[in-house]
Amino acid sequence: MATLVASLTAATMIAAENPMVGGAPMSAEKDIVANASKSKDHTTLVAAVKAAGLVETLQGKGPFTVFAPTNEAFEKLPAGTVETLVKPENKKKLTAILTYHVVAGDYTGTKLMDAIKSGGGMAALTTVNGEKLTASLSGESIKLTDAKGGTAMVTIADVMQSNGVIHVVDTVLMP
Repeated sequence: MATLVASLTAATMIAAENPMVGGAPMSAEKDIVANASKSKDHTTLVAAVKAAGLVETLQGKGPFTVFAPTNEAFEKLPAGTVETLVKPENKKKLTAILTYHVVAGDYTGTKLMDAIKSGGGMAALTTVNGEKLTASLSGESIKLTDAKGGTAMVTIADVMQSNGVIHVVDTVLMP
């Protein structure tokens, strides 16, 4: 009974500590898709995940670490890019881009910082699509560098999910 109470207390603390994202509370008891769907800042990402057929995957057991671009991040792409990517004939490319934002495992901000420090200032992360992302520090924030040299900053870290963790990023990363 004491273990159950301790677990419930820990889960309650995590839920209480989870940041608001896109004006919505994020629940540590819900999966990545359920939480992202509540965020008004991630409607483009959720639509892209649906178009790519990745909903079931991101509702799976995990754990997954998702670097979740905001609507503003998608708006930084050249005009028409999102509309083109969500077309059925571009599903493969869209899937490659989206899975480039996912790392297998539960990489909290602390774990990422530790990996960066033990890597001499950089940590190579292998994404679900098989390509590498490089994590480093920019001041006290985590910066991600993609295969093309583009960078994204983690703007909200450690949004705990039932099947992993989300870190909100300000730019779409490209494999």
